Amino acid sequence: MKTIGRTIVLLACLSAGCFAQWEVGVSGGYSSPSSVPATSGAASATTGFAPAAVFSIYLGQDVTRYIGGELRYSYILGDARIQSAGTTATFGAISHEVHYDVTVHTSNKNRVQLFAAAGAGIRLFIGNGQEEAYQPLMQFAYLTKTRAVKPMGSVGGGLKFRLAKAVSFRVEVRDYISPFPTEVITPAMGATFGKSLMHDLVPMAGLAFRL
Repeated sequence: MKTIGRTIVLLACLSAGCFAQWEVGVSGGYSSPSSVPATSGAASATTGFAPAAVFSIYLGQDVTRYIGGELRYSYILGDARIQSAGTTATFGAISHEVHYDVTVHTSNKNRVQLFAAAGAGIRLFIGNGQEEAYQPLMQFAYLTKTRAVKPMGSVGGGLKFRLAKAVSFRVEVRDYISPFPTEVITPAMGATFGKSLMHDLVPMAGLAFRL
């Protein structure tokens, strides 16, 4: 949590030097993270996080008519899990994300505005379930009560519809890309994971308010 707090303060200070006015937004969405294949001997499984709700807030402003920037925080639910041959093992988990994106958009004078965004930040994965001596499918991986901070890339785009002078409705899709948190979902002895990156595709919708 200290790392996230310091990142928020740093990015806010950098942004405050560039922006004279802010846009504040709130949104909700649905996380659909990719899974990672695991093998143990001749058996196979998939590991990762269950699809779940996302809640997000951001601060942003147009630097020019066509370029802007946003500082965003997201809270993501979604249990850690292992699946194999019709069996599923789950463990409570949440994520916190903080990132800064550069946005490129059509004219901010238009009522309907298209935009694309790309940036980077960090993602904190937290396993917060109840640990037990025996877990189903533990020959593939252990679901642990720990946390892992990973660097994260963010790409996406969407539309903004101006509802009033200071209020817009916004829809977008983001892909959050980060190393897989093997501290939270740890390969068992003799098991291997098939890839190291995780994509999390998140469609979102919400409101933006001009200050």
